[in-house]
Amino acid sequence: MKIVSYNIRKAVGRDRRRRPARILQVLNDIAGDVVILQEADLRLGARPSALPRNLIERETDYVVAELGTDVSLGWHGNAVLVRRDLPIEATEQFELPGLEPRGAVMVSVAGLVLVGAHLGLLRVWRQRQMNAILQHLGDHRDHALVAGDFNEWSGSAGFEPWEGRLNVVSPGFSFHSARPIARLDRFAHGPSLRIAKMGVVRDGAARLASDHLPVWAQVETVDAVKE
Repeated sequence: MKIVSYNIRKAVGRDRRRRPARILQVLNDIAGDVVILQEADLRLGARPSALPRNLIERETDYVVAELGTDVSLGWHGNAVLVRRDLPIEATEQFELPGLEPRGAVMVSVAGLVLVGAHLGLLRVWRQRQMNAILQHLGDHRDHALVAGDFNEWSGSAGFEPWEGRLNVVSPGFSFHSARPIARLDRFAHGPSLRIAKMGVVRDGAARLASDHLPVWAQVETVDAVKE
């Protein structure tokens, strides 16, 4: 299954224009099975969606995993889009500790447990959030994939709460899209999963659509690989 993670910055591109259709063009070009978004809702008021639902329905092959309200696309800006022919088995959202409001979303698709999160700016809070995600996963950890903007600039530190529990991988430099120098967008997976391929999308509209570049991973179960 091809999983995409993308911080869309509320659909505002480097040209300072809010263009939801441009974000959807990027997603269509990647052709992932599941898309995990960060900053998918606006911050003020009822947090309306930055990507209109009718536009998603009309312009893509995705459905929205129901995680938010009729106004919002997701939860604390985290949203999940799933290819129409894939059944969504369960959805859930939960709070994360932090100085500013944070939350995570969890969606089960085709036997995989997918968590979307946008972690905090301070490492001490990010690590508390990592512990909260682990605790919430519980027995689902082995078949879980966490994806999102982890906000960790270090290439070798900061993920201690997940050591020995989740394997953190980076597809490459994804921020800033004008000149990528940081691996903020990553995946973390349980021992029953492996990532066969992964990458950063640097071409086409992705160069302008957000300040982050989208990342992707081809995820397989270990049992399927052995067979």
